[in-house]
Amino acid sequence: MNHRIAVTGIGIISAIGKGINECWDSLLNYRSGIGKMKYLQSVHTNIPVAEVDFSDHDLRNLLNICNSEPINRTALLGIVAAKEAMNMAKLNTLPPLTAFINGTTVGGMEKTEQFYPDFKNNEDYIALHDCGSTTDCMANKCGNFAFTSTISTACSSAANAILFGANMLQTDKMDCVIAGGSECLTKFHFNGFHALQILSEKPCRPFDANRSGLTLGEGAAFLVLERECDAKQRKANILCYLSGFGNACDAYHYTTTSPQGHGAYLAMQTALQSAGLKPTDIDYINAHGTGTLNNDETEGRAMQNLFGNNMPPFSSTKAYTGHTTSASGAIEAVFSILALCHNVITANLNFETPMPELNIYPQRQNDSTKLIKHVLCNSFGFGGNDTTLIFSKS
Repeated sequence: MNHRIAVTGIGIISAIGKGINECWDSLLNYRSGIGKMKYLQSVHTNIPVAEVDFSDHDLRNLLNICNSEPINRTALLGIVAAKEAMNMAKLNTLPPLTAFINGTTVGGMEKTEQFYPDFKNNEDYIALHDCGSTTDCMANKCGNFAFTSTISTACSSAANAILFGANMLQTDKMDCVIAGGSECLTKFHFNGFHALQILSEKPCRPFDANRSGLTLGEGAAFLVLERECDAKQRKANILCYLSGFGNACDAYHYTTTSPQGHGAYLAMQTALQSAGLKPTDIDYINAHGTGTLNNDETEGRAMQNLFGNNMPPFSSTKAYTGHTTSASGAIEAVFSILALCHNVITANLNFETPMPELNIYPQRQNDSTKLIKHVLCNSFGFGGNDTTLIFSKS
């Protein structure tokens, strides 16, 4: 890397809490946010979800946004998380060359679902449908940015937004980047996953032999990224470093990854190489771990192939938050950073029975006995678009 990339702020909202403190408390106390539908309107009430426990009205009040102003739920969630990250980084005044990069695929779909029959009377909301408009709305509420962009690569979107932001800093295109992702639940993508027959009627159980599918969730998370020299010059508190990252695409199938996890392996290998680390240097893996038959087997095989007999502790946090799709890479990046900062490996909820296809199994309980210096975080999307981020203490 040409420049060391420092993380100086993080923000999050998810089914297990609003803000860093609430989410971390839930992780420490094994408190999942998966439950019955409250805000999503669907006939499939037998399928659990992981919703942020705020209505749109609650979120508007939280952000002092009047009810008459057109804004979608994805944007509301993103603004909450981005503002927390910026406040933590003490970015009261943004550097002139600051970028806002958001990963989302749903965008304003939930408003389109509500208002499409009355399109002519609700053109303001239809205009917020596309992902780029959602990002612009979020950026406009958070500051004056020199550059905004949207990444939409399904479930690796937010991780790719962070990767893209790091590249912009390394090439001196920007001096500061707020990067992450936001996604709300919609009938469109809920029904899409249901049509693929990969939604579970019980809370998901990643890497368990009896797993039956994923649980959809929603939320947002953002990171403030700066070059180390810039962060030190303004005396910012450096939480950790984004020491490595990698992206690969196995293009095996529209919705599934290759049986041997070739893309996942390459993404992790590239991230390690960019960080100048060996597999034995990784102390914890925050796995993608969706709880589907395909993902957990292929990700597990990729990890086995890369780490061999030196498999570090690993867990998926999706049994807490559900699979937040495009936002998952940022939400789990925040969890990885919290694990690094607090020196706690978090448990893989709902795990009982090891998978016969693998000779590894995830972390059963929270563990604070091991010194954590490097955390690897996986985010894998449809089409085999796979991204790995590595966060390090120094």
